[in-house]
Amino acid sequence: MTVSPPYPQAAGAFQPTLDNCADEPIHIPGSIQPHGAMLVFNHVGELLAWSANLSAVLALQQAPVLGMSPAQVGLCEEVCTLIAECMGEMDGGEAPPMMLETAIGPVNFDCIIHAHQSMVIVEYECRTHRSEVVSSFALKAHAGIERLKRQKSIIALLQTAVDQVRESTGFDRVMAYRFRHDDSGDVVAEAREASLDPYLGRRYPASDIPAQARRLYTLSTLRLISDVSYAPVPILGRTGAAPVDMSFCVLRSVSPIHIEYLQNMGVHASMSISIVINGKLWGLIACHHMTARQVPYSIRMAADVMAQVLASAIHSLELKERTALVEQAAEVRTRVMESLLHQDDVMAALTMHAADIANSLGAHALLVLHSGRVHIHGDVPAEQAAAIAGSVQNEASDFIERSTVAEWPLELQKACGSWIGALGIRFDLASAGWLIALRPEQAEMVRWAGRPEKAVKSGPLGDRLTPRGSFDEWRQTVVGKAEPWEPTRLLIARQLLSEMNRASLARHDQNEKARAYLLAMLGHDLRNPLQTISMAASVLELGGAQQMVGQRIKASSGRMERLISQVLDLSLINGGMRLGSNAADVDLIPVVHDVVDEFRTAKPGIAIETHLPPAALVRGDRDRIAQVISNLISNANHHGKANGQIDIEVRLDGEATEFSIRNVGDEIDELTVKTLYDPFKRISVNNARNKGGMGLGLHISKQILIEHGATIEYSYAAAHVTFTVRFPNASVSQA
Repeated sequence: MTVSPPYPQAAGAFQPTLDNCADEPIHIPGSIQPHGAMLVFNHVGELLAWSANLSAVLALQQAPVLGMSPAQVGLCEEVCTLIAECMGEMDGGEAPPMMLETAIGPVNFDCIIHAHQSMVIVEYECRTHRSEVVSSFALKAHAGIERLKRQKSIIALLQTAVDQVRESTGFDRVMAYRFRHDDSGDVVAEAREASLDPYLGRRYPASDIPAQARRLYTLSTLRLISDVSYAPVPILGRTGAAPVDMSFCVLRSVSPIHIEYLQNMGVHASMSISIVINGKLWGLIACHHMTARQVPYSIRMAADVMAQVLASAIHSLELKERTALVEQAAEVRTRVMESLLHQDDVMAALTMHAADIANSLGAHALLVLHSGRVHIHGDVPAEQAAAIAGSVQNEASDFIERSTVAEWPLELQKACGSWIGALGIRFDLASAGWLIALRPEQAEMVRWAGRPEKAVKSGPLGDRLTPRGSFDEWRQTVVGKAEPWEPTRLLIARQLLSEMNRASLARHDQNEKARAYLLAMLGHDLRNPLQTISMAASVLELGGAQQMVGQRIKASSGRMERLISQVLDLSLINGGMRLGSNAADVDLIPVVHDVVDEFRTAKPGIAIETHLPPAALVRGDRDRIAQVISNLISNANHHGKANGQIDIEVRLDGEATEFSIRNVGDEIDELTVKTLYDPFKRISVNNARNKGGMGLGLHISKQILIEHGATIEYSYAAAHVTFTVRFPNASVSQA
């Protein structure tokens, strides 16, 4: 017969690193707490191991021997029956815990039996409380569960939970931890005895709960240490075999490092209840008592059930919040897609929704990048925006996520300023199209429960990093970090990226078709005027009527010039470049007169009426403004009623100048209005009154107006189609 060592590793084998805590085999301590006794049987009911205090605690008549049956050991009939039931329910070597109350002489016990790794583990836990007291505790726990169900926020849930657990169990302090993304934990709710210092708002480092401890907290959701000053009771038996895995044991001995941690806090009894959501440790309810305290098993189980209800309620609230965010983001995404698919200018389509996009991503600012242009939504200085925009141009990935200074390229760590958090999606590789959501640095005053570092000292396991010796509040300002991007925001960003990629592919496909159509149209439309010029040249050689021939040559060459000019403008627009203009103060009235005179000369039958003030000063390029006016008059002539009158009006309106062209015509259907400024529109291509038209006039005009800070709108009323252009006045545009 041998004694299993408390820890199989040899003392002094550890190096003084945080791995000391992480490597502790806390699930196989080889000992139990002394307020009970333990027996271990194999799957056929043969005794494998037992605690050294078994005979004394259970008042056995004979010492236990390997291979004994439960009855031979001297266990009562009820316990033997429960052991048999546990073996019968074993599935894959596992069976959930069963419990019964039993008495041996004057001592009452809670007997807890479960199966793990094909072993049946029987634990006798001494109980000092009378049954009626336990029943009253259970009723309090049930009432607490009902109160939990009525709470509407996570903080309210946690505060109600700690209040109810303290009332049910009598601990001096009960607090709720909520773990952060980095596994550190904040105390977000607390119920305590008035003389104790408050811990509410303090943070505990992730190293206080190492990974293997988190695993045990997830597997076994409740742990009691009734007296931290206890002397561990070793487990006997199991010669030549691996130590007993006590992951689910209620009497399992505790890590000496954890005992030292509690002693440093002045705690003499401790209970922890895990809040597990989707298999992950979300938080903890930690209970502390300044003297030893034993809580009956049934009370602990009631508290455990309360924690499960709490976890379910938290999960429901978080799910509801995430669902609302995703639904709102879907609405924003739909509007963005409609704009991208129906507007020519990608930048304009996105900047229109910049505020909504930033809000759906939980960002404080947003950069829109497209074809070398940068739009800033938010309080980002232009220099920092330029640096951030430049940093993504050579990115291999279409998706970037940054939350700390260290995640930025070294040369940009200062250039990005306070805008440390970045969530970027590249929606169009060809045009370097990016959306970059930004979050500022979150300089945070952290109230640590003692300095988060651990000190090297010689402890029970030799030289190691030991728990912190003081838990007095220690404040630290944390810089260089932004609020991390939550999984829901990352999901929303990826969904937006997917939809925008589809829109970009559709746009590129449309452009490719447009280019093919453009080449075909040019091949056809340039052939006719070239043939006319060639024939006119032949007539001149033969001495034909020079005036008529000259008019033919002038008309044909003018048509060719217009076609080539439109194609060049379209190429600039599709390439993401500006059309080019020289800004100056321009009087709109002479420009209108010049363009109208040209039309009256070229088309003697056209009916144009003007309603113009003496002067209307705007800021822009005279030739480009004339191009817009010419395109709109041509559009009215070709698409209005034949021989119908065209009315041109200029109005001065405070800070803007309105220029409108009205013609008699049919209302444009709603579907066509959405593509009114697209090239190669159905209503433009193959128009009988404008056979060479390709629908480029409105497309180019809108781009010119965007570059001038002007707008254009279509409207219909009383059998008249009207296009209204609104220019900012010269003084306003220069402000």
